[in-house]
Amino acid sequence: MPTPDLTPGAPCWVDLLTTDLEKAKEFYSELFGWTYETGDQEMYGGYTTAFRDGRMVAGLMGKMEEQAAAPDAWTVYFKTDDINATASAVSAAGGQVYMPPMEVPEQGHMAVFGDSDGAAFGSWQAAEHTGFLAVAEPGTPAWFELHARDYDSAVAFYAKALGWDLAVMGDTTDFRYSTYGEGPESKAGIFDAANDLPDGVPPHWLVYWAVEDADQTVEKATALGAEVVLPAVDTPFGRMAQLADPWGAPFRITQDLGQGGEQAGQ
Repeated sequence: MPTPDLTPGAPCWVDLLTTDLEKAKEFYSELFGWTYETGDQEMYGGYTTAFRDGRMVAGLMGKMEEQAAAPDAWTVYFKTDDINATASAVSAAGGQVYMPPMEVPEQGHMAVFGDSDGAAFGSWQAAEHTGFLAVAEPGTPAWFELHARDYDSAVAFYAKALGWDLAVMGDTTDFRYSTYGEGPESKAGIFDAANDLPDGVPPHWLVYWAVEDADQTVEKATALGAEVVLPAVDTPFGRMAQLADPWGAPFRITQDLGQGGEQAGQ
């Protein structure tokens, strides 16, 4: 079984901000086979942890009143050993602090930032909660990809703010893509999506979820109320599709990734 790489700078957690927590739990349970545990309401605000085969893989959180206007979305968190230093590095690299570092009692410290292109991401400094415990298996995270409008700025930002050593995977007019790490050691990707993002859609991080059968997953997702954004297609990295859950949160699915490597999308 693939083992999550939880070294500093690597993706270590994902969570969903959703309009309807209970219905979202039902949707993702049906789609990915998740079970759940809900944290103490007073201490953790009802934050829900999703498990696949007994291993935690994601979090879900219902919107608070002040978040009602925010779009439903998945957030990718990157591991840090010093979240305050990361906040300073983000600011120095031209990013924004959306949510300053805060303690999550007993679990760790979190913050949410915007990169130089405006895409939101999180940082996590672990205590008891070390991050997801399974990757690249059905129902678990498989790849993490930034769709940037200003690709050059984004590449420079993550190198400076998170200390990423980026490898160029594609550099043509049709496909510009860099990975954090190279080959089997790659952990995330940055895609030049300037010509792909529709008007009004901001740059953003996408989570790819591993599935056994992409076509069956698309069929099940649509039956549950999801929208097909990009239909399933074969790529050099597996069979992939993009969906939006019934409340609009985008995500991708991927079949037959293999273990590690450059899992780039389109």
